[in-house]
Amino acid sequence: MFTYTQCSAPGCTKAALTTFDGEKDFCFIHSKNQEKAQKSIQSYITANDKIMGLTADGLSFQDFDFSGKQFFGCSFRNCTFSNIKTSNCYCRLCVFDFSVFTDCSFLTSDIKFSTFAGAAFSHVLFTGSNLIQNNFEGITSYQSSFDDSDLYNSRFICAHLINTSLRNCNIKKTLFFELETQNVSFKMSNTREAIFDKSGSALMNDENAVDDWMV
Repeated sequence: MFTYTQCSAPGCTKAALTTFDGEKDFCFIHSKNQEKAQKSIQSYITANDKIMGLTADGLSFQDFDFSGKQFFGCSFRNCTFSNIKTSNCYCRLCVFDFSVFTDCSFLTSDIKFSTFAGAAFSHVLFTGSNLIQNNFEGITSYQSSFDDSDLYNSRFICAHLINTSLRNCNIKKTLFFELETQNVSFKMSNTREAIFDKSGSALMNDENAVDDWMV
């Protein structure tokens, strides 16, 4: 789906960070000056509202404001996000696989065709967002909220959801295969149109099922 420049370090197959000064291409681990590499990318994001094809794998973002930014085809694999604000953030075809999000807000964001596979969320708010056709496979979510969001045709396969709320969400065609849950609420969500096992929606096949479902 994307074309990345490979790290120049011998034997390294990771994607190289985006550079802006003609320096040799290295991933974050092999960067000769990691602090400079991180500040350079953060400054670029701050200075631009539309960001395309950026590779920022492995970086840390703390107390950072992504609000109103537009990202197209960007990669944030294995990043750490702490206390960030991303209200009204716009993402298309972006990768956040295996990243860690702590105390973050994605309120009223528009994130589509993107992937968060294996990511960890703790105290994260996606409330009121468009999260259509995204990949949340294998995520761990703790005390987080997807309330009032559109999750149409997204995937939560093998996800671990703990004290997480998906209330009043559109989960039509959303896959919840092999889901592990503790105190998770789907109240007022259209659970009959979601798919909870490979034979179809467990709720849809239950004559006594109701949309106010908690597991």
